[in-house]
Amino acid sequence: MMAFYFGKLMEIFPFFLQGLWVTAEIAFISLVTCTLIGFVLGIVRSGNHKLLKRIVGIYVAFVRGTPFVVQVFIIFFILPEWGMQLTAFPAALLAMAIMGSAFICEIVAGGISSIPKGQWEAATASGLSVLQQLRWVILPQAMKVILPPLVGQYVLLIKDTSVVSVIGVMELTRVGWVTVVRIPEGLMVFSLVGALYFVISYPLILLSNYLERKMSV
Repeated sequence: MMAFYFGKLMEIFPFFLQGLWVTAEIAFISLVTCTLIGFVLGIVRSGNHKLLKRIVGIYVAFVRGTPFVVQVFIIFFILPEWGMQLTAFPAALLAMAIMGSAFICEIVAGGISSIPKGQWEAATASGLSVLQQLRWVILPQAMKVILPPLVGQYVLLIKDTSVVSVIGVMELTRVGWVTVVRIPEGLMVFSLVGALYFVISYPLILLSNYLERKMSV
C-alpha cells in the first residue's frame, strides 16, 4: 500500500513543484519588499525624531505582538469591508511585507544603535549630511551586526509563507493539504513538503552561519 501511495505521489510531483515555485515567488518578492521597508523603518526607529520613533514603535509592537495568521485574516477578510478588495496572492504579499518589515526594522535599528556615538560625531564634524553619514559611515559598519540575523530572518520569512495557505494561495503547504485528500498518507505527503521547504531554506541557513563566523572574526 505504501508503494502504491508513493507511486501516486510521484505522479503528482509536478504539482508540488508548481507549489514550490509559488512559494519561492512569494518569498522573493516579500524579502525584497520587507528589506526595503524594514531598512527605512529601522533608520527612523534609530533616529532622533521622537514622534516618528513612537509611531514606528507602535507599528512594530503590534505586528510582533499579534499572530501572523490573524494579520493575514485581517488583510484578506476585513480590508474588503473598508473598500480594499484583494485577491489571495496580493493579500499574501501585503501580509508578508507588513510582518517581515517589522522584524527587519528591529534588526536594522539594533545594528545602527550598536555604532558608537563617536562615529556619528566624527561624520558630523566632516560636514556630511545625515543621509551621507548613514550611507558612507554608519551603515557600512552596522551591516556587520545586521547581516547575520537578517539572513536568519529571511529563513523564517520563507517558512512563514506556509501561513498564507489559509486564504487559498496555492503554495507548497496548500498543495500538501490538497494532496492529503487524494493520498491519505499524511506523513509521506508532508515529509515531501518539508523536504522542498528545506531545499530553498538550507542555502540561506548556510549563508547565515557563514556570515556569523565571518563577522565574529
